[in-house]
Parts: sequence; C-alpha cells; structure tokens
Amino acid sequence: MAADGAFARWVYSTGLRLAAPLYVGKLWWRGRHEPPYRSAWNERFATGGVGDGRSGRIWVHAVSLGETRASEPLLNALRRLAPERGLLLTHGTATGREAGAALLQPGDAQVWLPYDTPGAVRRFLRRHRPAVGVLMETEIWPNLLDAALEAGVPMVLANARLSERSFAKGQRLQALLRPAAASFSRVLAQTADDARRLEASGAPSPQVMGNLKFDVSPNPALVERGRAWRVAAGRPVVLAASTREGEEELLLAAWKRLDAPRPLLLLVPRHPQRFDAVAQMAAAAGLSVRRRSGWGETPPADAAGADVWLGDSIGEMPLYYAAADAALLGGSFAPLGGQNLIEAAACGCPLVMGPHTFNFAQAAEMSLAAGAALRAADMADGVAQAVALAFDPARAERVAAALAFSAQHRGAAERMARAIVELLPGVSAPAAR
Repeated sequence: MAADGAFARWVYSTGLRLAAPLYVGKLWWRGRHEPPYRSAWNERFATGGVGDGRSGRIWVHAVSLGETRASEPLLNALRRLAPERGLLLTHGTATGREAGAALLQPGDAQVWLPYDTPGAVRRFLRRHRPAVGVLMETEIWPNLLDAALEAGVPMVLANARLSERSFAKGQRLQALLRPAAASFSRVLAQTADDARRLEASGAPSPQVMGNLKFDVSPNPALVERGRAWRVAAGRPVVLAASTREGEEELLLAAWKRLDAPRPLLLLVPRHPQRFDAVAQMAAAAGLSVRRRSGWGETPPADAAGADVWLGDSIGEMPLYYAAADAALLGGSFAPLGGQNLIEAAACGCPLVMGPHTFNFAQAAEMSLAAGAALRAADMADGVAQAVALAFDPARAERVAAALAFSAQHRGAAERMARAIVELLPGVSAPAAR
C-alpha cells in the first residue's frame, strides 16, 4: 500500500508540474473580471520574497468565501485561547481572500495557498513556519500534508464534511487520498455521518464537533439595512440566494408564469463573474432589472417598481436575507449539493430548498424538522412555495422557527479551537467556561 501511495503521489505531482503554465494562464484569464487573481501570483508557487520572518503562527486555510465566513468564529476563539500566536490566513479564490483581509489583526499575515506541488508546499512551510495548520471543511492536499508531516507541523481538518457522493468518488483515488487523510493530527467533523465517512477514508479517529456556520452572527448593520430595503420595496420579497449556472433560467421561466401580483425577486448569483450574464438573462426574459451595485445604502426611488433586484455585491448576504420574506436555496435546484443554509436561519429568513442538498444533508434535514425550511421537488414547485410563504400571514411562525434553529446548534467554534490549541507546543487551553 505504501508503494502504491508513493507512485500515486508521483503521478499526481508530475501532472501538477506539467500543468503549471495552465495555472498562470487561468489566473490571468480570471483576473480580467476579478483583479485580485493577478495580484501576488508568485505566492501560488511560494517564490519571491522571504515572508515577514515570524514563525509559530496558527495557520488557517479557508479556500473560498463560504469557508472564510465560516472560519471567523473559529479565528476569534483561537485569538482568545492563544492571543500571542497570531494567525496566517491562506485562500484559493479572490472572494475568499477579500473576505479574509477584513478579518486580519496586527501580527497576522495573509497569502495565497500555493499549488500542491512538492517544491511549492515545502517552500511555503519553510517561509512561514507555522506552529499548526488548519484546513477547512474538505481540503485534502496530498503533497501539502506530506510536507507538513515531514516538517513536524501538526495538521487539523476542521469543520470537516464528506458527502456520500464525495466519499464514493474518493474511493477511486484512495491510493492518493488515504495516506493524506491518515496524516492529519486531528479531524473535527461536523456530523456523525461525516465522521464515519472520513474514518472509512483513512482519517484517524474523527471527533464530532458540530458546524461552525451556526456560530457565525450576521452583521447587525446589514440586517438593519436589509429590513429597511424590505420596507422600501413596498411588497413581499423572494430571494434566490447564491444561484448557480443553469438555475437562473429555470427560475426566470417559473417567475414569468406567476399571476399578478408578483413579489419582488431579489436574485443573487453565487459567482461574481456571472453578474453581468445573469442581469442580461433577466432583461432578455422581459423583466425590468435594477442592480444593487448602482446604488448606495438605499434603493433609488424607481427601484420599487422593478421586477428584479440583482444582488451584484460581495459580503452582503445578511442584508439580502433580512430584506426577504422567503428564500430559495441556490445550488439545490441543480445537482450541485446546495449551499450554506444556516445563514438564512440566523437572519430569520424561511427557506425553500430544492431536492439536491447532499453537501449539507444533516443540516438540511434538521432545518426541515425544526420548521425553518421547506422542501421542493423542482424549481417551479420551489417558486410556488416561496411565493406562498412570502404572502402567508402566519409567516412569523417560520421566522421564529428559523431563529430558534440557528441558536440551538451554536458552540462548535469553542470546541474546535480548544482541540487545535492543544496541539501547540507549550500551550494548554484554559478550562471551559
């Protein structure tokens, strides 16, 4: 098995090295619309510069926007338990890096995670010399984990999740992934089902800790502004939250079939590079569109008469949930596994989910059982249920259920932070309060 693993990693590493020019080309291509992809690109290979010379930080890798938002309560808990350490944040996407920059404090650092080639990850670890590394959710990088093991850096998979679908795919690559999973010092799983699948994939003794997303508190200023937007809309609002490619066409077709009076549709695509295309799609469907990027803190006077408000901004999901009477969960109406549904509950927004929530299976079932969400068979059914919910005089009961559901499952950040701090040399976590 060891020989099989070494050969699989050699093949994997060779492929990554050969593809290096394509990585750079992709960065430049994406940078046309998202300039951060073109900044500090040498960090992707851990070349150039020498870092700031500080060692011993707690390193947390949150690849994208969702993981970065989820990491915030964990970062706060780590600061409380090990205030002298400082944090090193790494990311893989522009939205993740932008969100992470807002979380930095004096003594912290932020860089791109290098590509998973043997040389790049060894240079990264030599340059930053972290005391412990934390990978968020589903990030298992074979060369990075091997290099960390060689360098004596304990690694943690935090807020770990593994869907049944991903588990099945991983079994086909187990010669590569099993040794990587086995090298973690600790695996902190969201649910018992995640822990079971992770252990079957080679992870050592996963611990069930809950989901960090329950500990994320929505920005009060954004929530207040969202409620003001709801008043400005002058009618019920249905949010389509973090929609993915292929879902907007179904949504807009179902929306046009609605009888009058229709609610206002607040449409928020998940990926910024698709904002323009979705705006054009809505206009081509014969709907009048107002773009959030075109106004400041309050919608312009003519926005209330529009069919669609396009949420073409980053970091304002609490505002959008607070402005809505009901929301459709993007990524769940195509076979993509769904998105974070906990943020909607924290904002008191009842949710309608499509049939595909395998990435968040337990949270979806718990929200249904708590009365915080409804399940739809397809997009047309989802639109019908969301519109009915938005006009429902008894909607307040769903709002209360969503808030109660969110509050009930807090506490994962403190548990995970203690498990991480215990791996730091010479540090012991204070007794739980």
